[in-house]
Amino acid sequence: MSFELFKPTLWSTRYINNTDKRLVFKNVVDTSWTIAGGKAMKVNEIGDITVSDYTSTGVTFQDIPDAQKEFPVNQKKKFAFQIKDVDKAQMNVKLMDGAMKKAAFAMGDTIDQYIASLYGQAGITNATNLGSSTTGLNLYANMMPDLITYMQRYLKESNAHERPWCVAPPWFMQLIGYGMYTYGTKQFDAPGSVNQQFTGAFPFMGFDFFESNNVSNDGTDYRIMFGTRDAIGFAMQLQEIEAVRLEAYFSDGIKGLNVYGAKVIRPDHLGCVYAQFSGLTT
Repeated sequence: MSFELFKPTLWSTRYINNTDKRLVFKNVVDTSWTIAGGKAMKVNEIGDITVSDYTSTGVTFQDIPDAQKEFPVNQKKKFAFQIKDVDKAQMNVKLMDGAMKKAAFAMGDTIDQYIASLYGQAGITNATNLGSSTTGLNLYANMMPDLITYMQRYLKESNAHERPWCVAPPWFMQLIGYGMYTYGTKQFDAPGSVNQQFTGAFPFMGFDFFESNNVSNDGTDYRIMFGTRDAIGFAMQLQEIEAVRLEAYFSDGIKGLNVYGAKVIRPDHLGCVYAQFSGLTT
């Protein structure tokens, strides 16, 4: 049988590496979670420490409470595809990478949509300046500086002082780019060039912007999430990957099972802008 020498580690490594490259939202979530017993757990946290007045009666030592958090890893997704000869594929790095890239793209797309769906748990909302689920903002390029400074302000008022991120749709990035060209970098105060591809982080007005087609929307209004990395916890594990002989075909099959979960851990560090593209200029 052609898959007798199947090496799951080779396939797993390429799958995981390619999945990491395809995940946009993984750039902005907290991945320091350990999966055990169907749950994602974070044990390296402690509770708040109390500050009090000092008196001559002495010092009382606080027993630091355990702030361990956990959430269920309840998303299970599979992939399965045919390949003519597993052994030959394993000896051909380009072929193996090609197969894993396709599997990783499909899985990454699914996971990104799942994380994007958590927008409703955002604790930072403001109907006037960020829009709402019933009345979204009608955005134009000249409105972007005001919007982004409100996003900054609300995060700081929530004591979210880490470097903030925002995952935005292509039209949102178009408004930023058009505004920089039209109104100048003095107004926008943005480093870098808008000619670059928005495939990685685009630093702009204190934010790291990431572009994604998976930003949740209803066809008109988009739910654009922003926050700091500690806002959302995420854990993922490739649970199984194996080869099987497809008796009805002259080929082998590769199948894999991916489990993952995500949860809004700090809603006060997560915001959502409800908005739509209305035009470049008013």
